[in-house]
Formats: sequence, structure tokens, C-alpha cells
Amino acid sequence: MDPKVIAELAPTGVLRAGINLSNFLLVSGRDTRNEPQGVSPDIAAEIARRLGVPVQYITFEGPGQLADQAGQNVWDIGLIGAEPQRAKTIAFTPAYAQIEATYLVPAHSPIQSIDEVDKAGVRIAVTGRAAYGLWLARNVQQASLMTADSLDASYDIFVANDYEALAGLRPRLLTDQQRLPGSRILDGYFSTVQQAIGTAPGNEAAIAFLRGVVADIKASGFVAQRIAHHRVEGLAVAGD
Repeated sequence: MDPKVIAELAPTGVLRAGINLSNFLLVSGRDTRNEPQGVSPDIAAEIARRLGVPVQYITFEGPGQLADQAGQNVWDIGLIGAEPQRAKTIAFTPAYAQIEATYLVPAHSPIQSIDEVDKAGVRIAVTGRAAYGLWLARNVQQASLMTADSLDASYDIFVANDYEALAGLRPRLLTDQQRLPGSRILDGYFSTVQQAIGTAPGNEAAIAFLRGVVADIKASGFVAQRIAHHRVEGLAVAGD
């Protein structure tokens, strides 16, 4: 292993991996030591194994909080959705997994397709600092975004205010659909959240190493095996 890679990714002697606890597809629970379990922690552990250092999980309640700590010497890698806004302070690898983002509409809604959502008068409830929320903030032109601080809060304001649409990841919306009789999930998706590995910009040796790791864990089947092991539905290995 190139000593420069170790110096950039594990300056404290351990790999500090930033983990977003709110993404239930990537973090499925905790073990008996209260450590996070799931696809993301497994990938972080594999990176640490290849580096020859222990892994330390630095957990965050949401992706925004994880991104806020970029460059603050809190984490060495962050497993998070790659978004242009975040890329201003985080250097990302290509994605290792992706998740479809779409809309839930109430039973009485006349909306039948994703193309009909971005219209004047349509109010979209969304978790503001989620990757798909950042995508909507950049791309929605006519509809109004009604942001909330969490997945549960976005659902709550959607129902309480009878908004026209709830934006979210398809697997979570399937759960929300069960809670709201007659509601419908629109076919297709408005974006895919690209789950990647981030590190500090300027860590050129580290970035090159991480890019190689991501290419290998996709090609070798490691990511697919971790998805199957944790029985995650709605998460797919990202394309090249």
C-alpha cells in the first residue's frame, strides 16, 4: 500500500468513516456493540481492510450533517449521495449503488405521471437536504418545494397540508403508501441518487485508490453480495 494513501485516508491510524443513519437502504440496523450494520458500513470496513487499518464509524442522523463536516477533520471518508452541491467540498468516486427517487400522490390526485408534477400550483413535500431534495432544488421550475428536516417530517407535512406530491426514494414511499389509503406512487423516477464515497479534495492518492476500490467491488460482485446479504430491496449496483 502506498504510504501516501494511508497518510491521506487514515492520518489517525484508523479509517474514520462517515455514515448516514437516515438512509435505511444502506444502514439496516446496529449490532450488539451498537455499531451500524448495512451495505455502507460493510463497504467502509472493506476499504479499511484493504488499507490495513481498523475502521471507526462516525455516525450522523442525516446526510446534511455528514456533508457539513467535510474538511473539519471529523471523517476521512463519507458514504453519501454524490451531488454537485456537495462536490464543492467533497471529492467523490463514481457511484457504487443507486436508488430511484419518485413521487407519492394522494388518492384524489389527478396527477398521473412524473412530467405532470412540475407545474404551477403543485406543492412538493421533500426532505430538503437529501440528495434527491438537492436535485429538485436545482431542477424544479414551476412547482413549489415544501421542505422538511426529515423523512417523517416530510410525510407529515404532506398529509397535514394536503400537498399535491411527496418526493422520496421509492422503497420509503412504498412504506408511506401503506400509511395513506388510496395513495399512488408514480411510475418511473425523476432522478437516481448515486451513492458514492467522498473524501477531502486534494487527496489525490486517496481519490485514485478509492476509485479503484469502487470499480473492483462493483465488478467482483461485492456490492451485489452485500445488498443480497442485508436483503435490501430498491437498492441496485450502479452502472459504470
